[in-house]
Amino acid sequence: MIYNQEFETLPREALEALQLSRLRQVVARVYHTVGFYRKAFDEAGVTPEDVNSLDDLRRLPFTCKQNLRDNYPFGLFTVPMSNIVRVHASSGTTGKPTVVGYTKRDIETWAELMARSYAAAGLTSNDIIHNAYGYGLFTGGLGAHYGAEKLGASVIPMSGGSTKKQIMLLQDFGPTAICCTPSYALYLAEAGAEMGVDMKSLRLRVGIFGAEPWGERIRAEIEDKLNIMALDIYGLSEVMGPGVAIECAEGRNGLHVFEDHFIVEIIDPVTGEVLPYGEAGELVFTTITKEAFPLIRYRSKDISRLMPEICRCGRTFVRMERITGRSDDMLIIRGVNVYPSQIESVLMSIEGLEPHYQLIVDREGSLDTLEVQVEVSEDVFSDEVRALQNLEKRITKDIKDILGVTSIVKLVEAKTLERFEGKAQRVIDKREI
Repeated sequence: MIYNQEFETLPREALEALQLSRLRQVVARVYHTVGFYRKAFDEAGVTPEDVNSLDDLRRLPFTCKQNLRDNYPFGLFTVPMSNIVRVHASSGTTGKPTVVGYTKRDIETWAELMARSYAAAGLTSNDIIHNAYGYGLFTGGLGAHYGAEKLGASVIPMSGGSTKKQIMLLQDFGPTAICCTPSYALYLAEAGAEMGVDMKSLRLRVGIFGAEPWGERIRAEIEDKLNIMALDIYGLSEVMGPGVAIECAEGRNGLHVFEDHFIVEIIDPVTGEVLPYGEAGELVFTTITKEAFPLIRYRSKDISRLMPEICRCGRTFVRMERITGRSDDMLIIRGVNVYPSQIESVLMSIEGLEPHYQLIVDREGSLDTLEVQVEVSEDVFSDEVRALQNLEKRITKDIKDILGVTSIVKLVEAKTLERFEGKAQRVIDKREI
């Protein structure tokens, strides 16, 4: 189902004309209201008047997360605090959080984009949505909540945690859709089974999962254990929150980017050069309708590629491939560049392995070491020692053959690795660099 027929099916020429008009307005606004942008534009030798086509976007400087931290908390806002109706912040991993502000219209735009996302997933006002994303400063919970209300659906504002209560409400309230991280969806399925609940008998039919990269094997695992259709949603707290892009129920082949609100580019993460459609690189977003906190060419660090072909659903927006990794969580192991998602792809292609793993990076003397801990199914773990040793050898060989890095593989019993209610923490780096 298409929520906003007027904009979601715009012909390319009309869409690009709209993008250019909105881009010129936002560039002028940030130049005249935000000291950081005025300085960055001046240093790049460009003014708002120089933006006369979408191709001119590449002349503008990038914005990165460090710029947000340097202007903490409100230094990049383009409106006074009296116009700000809500503030969110991403937790981050070091230092101060990155802070995002919203005007009333920003909140309405966000709700509209999440309503579009739900509609793309096949949801309507007749659905009941169990929202297990975290509420609070994290954008996931309230973003998903307001969008569901905009759609007219019923919302269960569960938030994260309290797993046994979540399962009870999933049984008693009969929601037809669930929103959470993919790793938490798997955890709910496991926990429910341990409680003796037939998780496949729930009324759930759709799951909308985001906030962390996840592959096709994990999708299949979730769909099998919960008997649902699992869809990927994408967003960044800094750009808006969830609802920047989503897979549709008809295609499930790339996520539709809502290009009437965001201009998306793919760049070489090293050189910053803009790459053509089809080439993998780092996603860069420019927000063209946000009032309080617009961003110009924000480097997401997420690795993907863009696909311009029109989906059979009828939406004319470009699609982005599901995230394959991040340029900033790339591991360098003895000179080899490795993304955790690449190791996940190797693991999930092997029968008998569970979709739960942990990567431990350390250093012995001057050499890096990589230990891969992965859960195996109960029947495999109960096999004879030689069979487990052979499985370890196979995984080690596959990782070496495909990624070119030597690893130490450790098979562990099912349900022994830590589970996460939010984003899964896949990597422990013990090196002192």
